[in-house]
Order: sequence, then C-alpha cells, then structure tokens
Amino acid sequence: MLSLQGYLRFNTAKAPLTTENFVFDVVPPVVCYFTTAFLVLLPRTQRIRVALWPITAFLAFRGAESIDMSMGRPKLQFFNINHQVSMFLIAIRTLEWTLQTKPFIRHYPDSRPVDQRSSPEVPKRNVVFDALDLACTFRGCGWDWSRGLYVARETRPTSSRFSFAISTLVSGLTQAFICGAVHSAIQSFAPDTVGSADGGTIFDDSLPPHLRYLRSSIIATLCAFGVYSVLSATEGLFTLLGVLLFWQHPNQWPPSFDSPWRATSLRDFWSRRWHQWYRQAFIFLGGRPFSLLFGRVGGVMGVFLASGLFHHVAMLSLDTASEAWRMLLPFGMMGVGVVLEHVIVGKDVGGWKGWLWTMSWTVLWGNVLVDGWARAGMLGVSSILDSVESVRQPIERLVRAFDEYLHAR
Repeated sequence: MLSLQGYLRFNTAKAPLTTENFVFDVVPPVVCYFTTAFLVLLPRTQRIRVALWPITAFLAFRGAESIDMSMGRPKLQFFNINHQVSMFLIAIRTLEWTLQTKPFIRHYPDSRPVDQRSSPEVPKRNVVFDALDLACTFRGCGWDWSRGLYVARETRPTSSRFSFAISTLVSGLTQAFICGAVHSAIQSFAPDTVGSADGGTIFDDSLPPHLRYLRSSIIATLCAFGVYSVLSATEGLFTLLGVLLFWQHPNQWPPSFDSPWRATSLRDFWSRRWHQWYRQAFIFLGGRPFSLLFGRVGGVMGVFLASGLFHHVAMLSLDTASEAWRMLLPFGMMGVGVVLEHVIVGKDVGGWKGWLWTMSWTVLWGNVLVDGWARAGMLGVSSILDSVESVRQPIERLVRAFDEYLHAR
C-alpha cells in the first residue's frame, strides 16, 4: 500500500498497468469527475466544486503521468493516447463545471408515439442518470449548454430499436474494416519509419518536390479517412451500448459526421460535417477567453488553437519530446482559413470552387499535422487487420508497387 507522501509524489517513469495502480491512479480522478457532474446539476454547490477541482486536476495529471497503458508494447500505444486525452478532458470539463453558476438543464427527448405527444406529461428528472449522461456525453445533445450544436440528419431507422441497432452494427463493422485497410496502406508506404512505433517523416527527400508532396498528400488524405472510420466505428460501439444496454432512445445517438468530403467551405467542414465531440471543451478552453480579448476573430482562432493543444497532449503520450508547433500550426491555420473566408467572401464559399478551396487547404495543412503524428509514432500502432494476412498483404503489395513507381520516375 502507498503512503500518503508516496501517493502525492509524481513518478518519474510510467509503470505498466496493474490492478493496484488502476485503483489508485485511474479510479480517483474518474470518481471526482462523476461527482462534479452530479454537483453541477444541483443548486448552491459551486463552493464544493471549487474546493474539489484542484484535487481533481491533480489526480488527473497524476493518472496521466503514472501509468503505461500499453504495458511496454509499442504497438499498443493508442491505449496511452486514449488515457492521456481522457485525463486531460477530465481536468478541462470539471473546470468548466466548477465555474458554472447555475445548474445545467437537460431537455429530455420525447420518445412517445406521435399521436400521444399532445399530452402535457413531462418525464421525471433523475439526477443520478442525468449526471451519468452529462459525464458520458461530449456533444451535449439534449443539454442547454450545447446551443448552436449542429446535429447531422439521421439516416438509420429510429422507429425500431432492433432495426436501429442492426444498422449501427453493420455500419460500425464496415467502418472498422475500412479503418484497418487504410491503416495498413499508410504503414506500407514506409514500414520502417512512418509505419513503425519509432516514427518518421512522411516527406521522402529522395523524391523530387512534386512527387514528394503528392506522396505525402496521399498519406495525409488516407489518414483523414482512417480517423473518420475509427471514430465512426467507436461511435457505433458506444451507440449500441447506450441503446441496448442502457435502453436509451436512438434519437439520443445522432450521427457524428455528415459526409465531410462534401464540405464546400472550411466553416462547413469544421462546424457541421466533421465530428463535434470536443466542441464545447474547445470553446471553453480557447474560444471564450480569446473572444474576450480579441473579439469574434479571436474566438475562432482560440477554438482551433485549443484543438491544437488537445492534439499535442495526445502526442506527448507517445513522445515527450514532441514539438507543440506541429499541432498548433496546422490547426491554427484552419482558423486563419475560416477567418479569410469570412473576410473575403462574407459567407460559406459554396459550389465546386468552395469544395476545391476546402480540400486544398485541409490537405495542405493536413500534411503538417500528419507529419507530426508520424514523427511521434502514432501511425505505427496496431491495426485491426494486423492478423488478417489475406486482406492486409494485397493492400501492402499494391501500395509498395505504387511507391516503387514514384521512386522510379
């Protein structure tokens, strides 16, 4: 058992995950997180939340720095990414809840048949379930603090829980397969650098500039589809748990993405078509402070810089020497692009010109972003198709043949 003095001391090196350090280093910040979620729903609890937050922040930081979730296996480093990001979000979300002066209000979805909705019956509030929902939702669907949130149109059948679950399962499995295929393709470009846990740059100096950036842009684009697929598959898993295990209504799980490849402006891409999971955290962390200092433009830049900081924190779990500018620059330039749209056009660009502009800008700075990921070793983590050689090998052969073709030019 750890002494209090030993517990309060930060470890200089992460220890492999065990039952003991999970109980002492992971459970405490999570308990504080759910406790704060419960308190922010009740009136006259701010003083308690103010007293609790420094403890929560300390425990979250300690939890992030104490445990190696990969247990020394480089291919499983994505567990460290998820763990570090989770602890970061615990600290940020509880800080926002601590500063909240009025209790949050949840608007319950009306799941009754259409012919019964004229009844004035209002669902009874259960603070415990509301606290669980608040802690587990990032977008804030159904909460008063998520005003302005864009929710994509639902394409799955919601009238039947079973049909909705089947559709979600099929979509999730499909996205998981696509993610594995895309990941295998990315790693095949350079198995010893980009495709390894040691990392490496996506820019091949042995190629002339036009082929070098064509190759890196293909890798960056594949990464975008890989992120889209893995997040869609993850969302599908949690949707099934919510609908089948916790008996939530399908309306509480709207799609996170809305065909981002169809975006016709950067504003359209980032505020509607890409996922909005961390929207509120970025607004709180960067949007509000910067808007107070620099107005609307500052708010836009603050949101994107907060996103860059978030992604930098994720990279630190892989490489403590990771440079912050590799995340702050590309996300900051997304903010610059949104501001330029507003200044020059005054609204969403739209049309094929808007699509070309959006894709060009995101791929341009996506090169810098993905290169930062690759250097930290993020692209070398395990893939879902690692053990499925019948699928993985043809992908590897195809990509390597294309790469050899580029080098022969």
